[in-house]
Amino acid sequence: MAANKRNYREEYDKYHKTKEQKKRRAARNKARRAALAKGTVKKGDTLDVHHRDSNPRNNSGRNVAVVSRKKNRGALRVKGLA
Repeated sequence: MAANKRNYREEYDKYHKTKEQKKRRAARNKARRAALAKGTVKKGDTLDVHHRDSNPRNNSGRNVAVVSRKKNRGALRVKGLA
């Protein structure tokens, strides 16, 4: 049974390169930088900046929380349940 190799170039071109995904990634990075400046996270820790409404472009204080990597990446991503 031969596994198909993952084509990272194609994946980038079709998804990660789109304008919308670039804006979402920039907003996630901005939230992380704000938490670093505030001192709630540190470089190399196991914490993630969580967006409660799953919208990375909503970086309001009420929407952003610092949680463990395990909790954030294992969260259910269904609108209205997170």
